[in-house]
Amino acid sequence: GINAEYGLMIPDPLNKVPIPVFYGLFVYLAITSLGEFQMWERFVLIFTEQTLYPPFHYVRRVPQKIIHCFTLLQLLQLALLCLVSFGGSAYLKMFFPFVIILLMPIREKVLPTLISERHLDALDGNH
Repeated sequence: GINAEYGLMIPDPLNKVPIPVFYGLFVYLAITSLGEFQMWERFVLIFTEQTLYPPFHYVRRVPQKIIHCFTLLQLLQLALLCLVSFGGSAYLKMFFPFVIILLMPIREKVLPTLISERHLDALDGNH
């Protein structure tokens, strides 16, 4: 009983930290983690000369054109998610779970018609 009462009297130290500091921290964490993100690696490959490609496992197994096609399709899906989640309308934001659910049949049914399963396995990280 007494410990809980003392806990309520202690001011919350996070309330003293300005909100922009947290935004900066989250942006820093996001940017520093991009190097480990395969979609970012493939996005950078779009602007890199093919002879300078790093020896990623999927670069050796998948043709350049298919890597770029897969990356652009993923970027379109990401743009759709951002449009729905950051859109100004509350009604649009309600469709976010449906868009997430829609991504599964796109990956399982639509992408295999465009890209071979062998290449998809390499691009998905199943090596």
